[in-house]
Amino acid sequence: MKRTDINVRDPFVLVEDDTYYMFGTTMSLKKQKFLVWKSKDLEEFEEPIIAFDPPEGFWSDRDFWAPEVHKYKGKYYMFASFKSEAKCRGTQILVADKVEGPYKPLTDEPYTPRNWECLDGTFYVEEGIPYSIFAHEWVQIKDGTFCLVQLSGDLKEAVSEPRTILTASEAPWISPINGDSYLTDGPFIYKMSDSSLILIWSSFSDTGYTIGMAKSTNGINEPFIHVDKPLYKDDGGHAMIFKDLNGNLMLTFHRPNTLTQERPFFLQIEEHDGILRVVH
Repeated sequence: MKRTDINVRDPFVLVEDDTYYMFGTTMSLKKQKFLVWKSKDLEEFEEPIIAFDPPEGFWSDRDFWAPEVHKYKGKYYMFASFKSEAKCRGTQILVADKVEGPYKPLTDEPYTPRNWECLDGTFYVEEGIPYSIFAHEWVQIKDGTFCLVQLSGDLKEAVSEPRTILTASEAPWISPINGDSYLTDGPFIYKMSDSSLILIWSSFSDTGYTIGMAKSTNGINEPFIHVDKPLYKDDGGHAMIFKDLNGNLMLTFHRPNTLTQERPFFLQIEEHDGILRVVH
């Protein structure tokens, strides 16, 4: 199947054995689950297979969102958002022996605070210590934030209290939603060649769904400062970064931000003047 035939939000690509594995949010599925598509060129994809089918008794029955997969200590860990009528949305970690799954819950509950509405946890390891950055949702606090927690070495729990590292309304390019609220969505960390960190994330600007940036010059625990200019602002977002099979630095995201119309997009990017920019 062609890339342009795939309706998916929040695409996430892991490259393994000369193959692209693409995960994402599939809103059109009757039963909540996660799929994976395989490709050799990012244009032609195999028919998807099921990466996670929730076991009986799984606490969530709705809003299976934004799966991203990271290889860590020889296994594959999926960070994904879930919700139920009785419980707040949270990010939970799933685990598998193979990149395509099948994934199983690592623990019974999310690692994000259970009385917070949270989503879009991402993963980053610095000096051997695992961390996660997740969004504390605007639906609960109006001015959405990103929070940092340290995870245990086996990823089964957060071992620090959440610490706010970025607040949505402080971004110079951002526009409110619902009059007075600000969205934080889709964080992802990229380490630059000078070892500074770029946090890409999404919200809304005057041109629609937008990918912004923030920068830390000295590691995950140092302050992140908003970058004035967005990375991409043409109604596309919830992005991540990977290197393709030719070594090019790639940005993937969904566009447009319209239900049933979303498609995965791939753009080459590069480091420039201490931040990132789109090449073409």
